[in-house]
Amino acid sequence: MEHIVIIGNGVAGVTVARHIRKNSDKRITIISGETDYFFSRTALMYVYMGHMKFEHTQPYESWFWKKNRIELKSAWVESVSGANKSIQFNDGQSMSFDKLIIATGSIPNKFGWPGQDLDGVQGMYHKQDLEKLEKNAPNNKVCKRAVIVGGGLIGIEMAEMLHSRHIPVTFLVRENSFWNGVLPAGESALVNEEILANGIDLRLEQNLEEIIDDGNGKCKAIKIQETGEIIECDVVGLTAGVSPNVSFLKNSDIELGRGVMVNRLLETSVKDVYAIGDCAEQREGIGRRRPIEAVWYTGRMMGEALAQTICGNATEYNPGHWFNSAKFMDVEYQTYGWVSGSRKPEFEDQFHWRHPVENICVTVSYHKDTDEFLGINTFGIRMRHEIFDRWLTENRKVDDVMAYLKDANFDPEFYSKHEDAIISHYNQERGKQIKPVKKSWKRIFA
Repeated sequence: MEHIVIIGNGVAGVTVARHIRKNSDKRITIISGETDYFFSRTALMYVYMGHMKFEHTQPYESWFWKKNRIELKSAWVESVSGANKSIQFNDGQSMSFDKLIIATGSIPNKFGWPGQDLDGVQGMYHKQDLEKLEKNAPNNKVCKRAVIVGGGLIGIEMAEMLHSRHIPVTFLVRENSFWNGVLPAGESALVNEEILANGIDLRLEQNLEEIIDDGNGKCKAIKIQETGEIIECDVVGLTAGVSPNVSFLKNSDIELGRGVMVNRLLETSVKDVYAIGDCAEQREGIGRRRPIEAVWYTGRMMGEALAQTICGNATEYNPGHWFNSAKFMDVEYQTYGWVSGSRKPEFEDQFHWRHPVENICVTVSYHKDTDEFLGINTFGIRMRHEIFDRWLTENRKVDDVMAYLKDANFDPEFYSKHEDAIISHYNQERGKQIKPVKKSWKRIFA
């Protein structure tokens, strides 16, 4: 019986295992040293905040794996030989495979800061990071202040986690506005305001120079590069992005770039070896997507596509239109298509509307020459994914999208609706006379 071995039990690895089992009787083994069972990584913050217990983050009961004949091995992989079809573990044991799927995810970036390996210094990605944070910052008596380095999604999540336990937080962001490489200026400014309104000490255009040792191997303070200021702290969160977790493959016969190099079939340079999820790097870009995408839904989609290939139905990875969602403290964010941040391409124009009082805004991007709708960001307004996905596929004009914007609204019935104000501002800014149209969204797909 063909043996499929999967390294990594995140969403990518578990999805490919589930779909292989749906379509075959192959032997399947999932290897992970992080946890015994698959869990929702994005839910770790809610465990720390007291909204759920860790076992609630596990989508499947412990009997699921045996029932579905998916073997689980708790181990850390030390090396892989594609040619010999073997895996070496750090305890000296080994395992052979017929086909190997690498789904090892990401690790937090470290940039060689002095003191970055001290106790109290950590990322917030793995279950072990959650355990460290519980130990280092159980409350504001043990942890009198935390410093977070890096202004991405993980950084703001970690700030919210610590803030929930009334621990003062200083947030170092090297850019002149939060996440402005991704968000347009108006949205980035809104997030800045939300962070400050929650009592976070936001420091823009400030970089970490070093983490200072207390003399016993634990952090006691950090030093800011630009000013030389010393900030005393008990915890330092390193959240300056993530990189593919591929160091165990450095001496293997599998070609690496930043991640494991793959084609559209998710094949590596070695026959019968594949890579999916955060650790996979596309040889050729897919539209405007980055070669490496550390996003849960792309990992799931890669897993579904690769399972078809493994089971004899060669299927290229095709993620479709970009979308994502997140939460910045109390503000929900959605994006569909492409809305550029500070590095906007020459052909892209944007329309931006912001509510005069509440933290609600919309940015719509469009091609400045053709008026083709390119994408939309929403803060504080929920929109329907399937509608924007269709409008992007149909290359709708931006005027048409604005006219039917009410159809995409997914807010509960008792929420205030803002489409009339948005369209009025759009008409004023662009010299248009668009009138809002509303029909049942279900009939749009008839």
